[in-house]
Amino acid sequence: MTTTEASTATSPKPTRITRMQRRVLAGGSVGQFVEFYDFTLYGLSAVTLSQLFFPRESALAGLLVTFATFGVAFAVRPLGGLFFGALGDRIGRRKVLYFTLLSIGIATAAIGALPTYASIGALAPTLLVLCRLVQGFSAGGESVGAPTFVFEHAPVHRRGCWLNITLAATALPSVVAGTLILVLSNSMSDDAFMSWGWRIPFLLALPAAFFGLWIRLRTEESEVFQRIKAETAGRKRTPIRQAFRENKVRMLQVVFVLGLTAMGFYSLAGYFVTYVQTAGGLSREQSLLLNAAAMTAYTVLLPIGGVIGDRVGRKPMLIAGSAALAVLSVPCFMLVTSGSFLLAGLGQLLFVVPLCVYGGGCYAFFVEIFDTETRFTSAAISYNTAYAAFGGTAPLVGTALVGATGVAASPGYYLAGAAVVVLLLVTLTRLPETRGRNA
Repeated sequence: MTTTEASTATSPKPTRITRMQRRVLAGGSVGQFVEFYDFTLYGLSAVTLSQLFFPRESALAGLLVTFATFGVAFAVRPLGGLFFGALGDRIGRRKVLYFTLLSIGIATAAIGALPTYASIGALAPTLLVLCRLVQGFSAGGESVGAPTFVFEHAPVHRRGCWLNITLAATALPSVVAGTLILVLSNSMSDDAFMSWGWRIPFLLALPAAFFGLWIRLRTEESEVFQRIKAETAGRKRTPIRQAFRENKVRMLQVVFVLGLTAMGFYSLAGYFVTYVQTAGGLSREQSLLLNAAAMTAYTVLLPIGGVIGDRVGRKPMLIAGSAALAVLSVPCFMLVTSGSFLLAGLGQLLFVVPLCVYGGGCYAFFVEIFDTETRFTSAAISYNTAYAAFGGTAPLVGTALVGATGVAASPGYYLAGAAVVVLLLVTLTRLPETRGRNA
């Protein structure tokens, strides 16, 4: 049986986890942390950045422009996915992941060093957009390269758990960045925070990136990739063309499956802090504290979802999670904007549970469904298209819906509708079960 055959294997007996596998898991998790630290920090700092880089007579207009810039980074992610995905399928995942992690760290730190609109005028938001473009292009490779690298090293019977541990690291940036902002804003005057305090969390991205690089330097390519590279040696490989020729349907399925989790995650990590302040009337400190608690819960519950997915399969988790999101999204958003500190916290925690159930299926599914030869390319195209179309636009759409309708919970109806569409897709189409599939 070759590595490119689509088959389902029985789970082998558990084997001892090697030191190399642990390094790969750690390196993948750190990379995901740095990538999402960048995107999450921008969302958490949206109100501050709108005042410093996009001053407007209307606070809502400034916020909309800030979230539009948030989405710019997602717009170039598919291009980064195409570039780094094809490169990773040709020369290896490990080499590509060095560059993506370092460039994300540099671009994030650069934002912390930028002069503001008051200093250099229109050049300030232009430079901010440029940094966001570099972040987004590099994240297009990092976001899929790290899970792919971990997947190909993981024991078959623990793939869901390992991938969800890696992806759980995407929630920690909200806790770390939110705590940093909270401590800084409470330990200095508003003038000092707006002058230089807000820069510190952005500058810290660079040492975090160097730490991730140090771990990745001590890893190796997976045996399955080395084998497929040897099998195709001497043959001209065109991963992008091959991905579209062989995986069109699978890629489209992944776009919709990941689109829902992208909307949910970026609503939670990139929008709720601002949303609780503007639509719920709570303070910046209160909203940061609540979001940190919710993201901590996400970090704990997502690997548990992966463990359950390893036992029951990916499709049952997708069905249960999308159904729960369809039912609970609107009540959760109503609680979040209730104006009550306790109810807003309950709403966010309640929202985390179906997201983690759904994540117990989707995060393993989007890597497992593709064969080794074009896995990085196919997954990168699908993942980044989904996150550009649905994740990057979630804060902008949410803000616009509240402004247009005057209904605080209107983003919840948007998310619930998307969940219904995905539930129908999973239950009524030929979506494959990928648990135990040969790498």
